Amino acid sequence: MSVQVLLPGALAGLAGGARHLELQPEGGTLAAVLDALAAEHPVLCRRIRDETGNVRRFVNVYVDGEDVRFAGGLGTPVADGAEVQVLPSVAGG
Repeated sequence: MSVQVLLPGALAGLAGGARHLELQPEGGTLAAVLDALAAEHPVLCRRIRDETGNVRRFVNVYVDGEDVRFAGGLGTPVADGAEVQVLPSVAGG
């Protein structure tokens, strides 16, 4: 199984400057993808997941364009060839 993880510039520095990462997770869920990401880029994953393992409140994650908060959270199915996009929320005014 192969999954493409897309990162914005703000997070790419934590992945050696890469904005596109190819991962081979051990399972077909978002949790498995994030576990694979943590194995390769632990500092990046700490910016995405909190100390309990959940996606941080101000980080948005999409699997093939679907917001995981409404699609099953960490249990969201991730198919072979899927795109997982990670976007930190932007605040300002």
